[in-house]
Amino acid sequence: MRPYFKPLLVPTLWLIPLLVILCGLGTWQIQRLHWKESLLAKIHEGLTAPPVPLREALPTLDPTHIDAADYRRVTVHGLFENGEEILFFTTGAEGAPVYHILTPFLMDDGHTLLVDRGEVPMDLPASVWRKGDLNGARDVVGVIREPAAPNWFTPPIETQKRIVHTRDPDTLAKAFGLKNVFPMFLEADATPNPGGWPKGGVTVVDLPNNHLQYAITWFGLALGLLGVYLAYHFSRGRLGLR
Repeated sequence: MRPYFKPLLVPTLWLIPLLVILCGLGTWQIQRLHWKESLLAKIHEGLTAPPVPLREALPTLDPTHIDAADYRRVTVHGLFENGEEILFFTTGAEGAPVYHILTPFLMDDGHTLLVDRGEVPMDLPASVWRKGDLNGARDVVGVIREPAAPNWFTPPIETQKRIVHTRDPDTLAKAFGLKNVFPMFLEADATPNPGGWPKGGVTVVDLPNNHLQYAITWFGLALGLLGVYLAYHFSRGRLGLR
């Protein structure tokens, strides 16, 4: 006995492009998996390595180099411009609304670096968290981050209240008249501040890595489609042994 197969034209014309699409999507997810694993490894390395001077992590402000410095632990030296804080509205670890205190930090090289000093509860009076002001020239340790530009869904800036929904330095520089702003921002580490507020160490790595499951799903659909195609031909007597 020998196997035989006489494919029907119309089902075959449907099968081929659908298989190409499903297998293409599965392959794309495999590529995304490798990219995500590489990104997570880079983030882990940056967060666990000893801090280095900012200019060592980012010796040039060429935009093509900024991504390489993202999530690096760095040290900066300069002076906080207390009284110029900006309140970044977001949610805390347990989902409660909080403000992150963004304070301009004048570095020795003349750039203004936006430092996310940490979070405070929304109902905490400013007189309380301002007790955590750090005066005088000092070193600050934190994680340097690449900003995400606001989009159509980002609420407008409340300039009078200094409440924002973005930490993009360029956007905030235009809104509040900041000069010579550094193109990245710094998330300060968890070193306690006077009075306990703001609470630093707010860096969160929340990058789901579900690409393997997605790839299995797409390839599974391709196999299922192929199985249906072959079963249909078998039921029509066009696939089997003779």
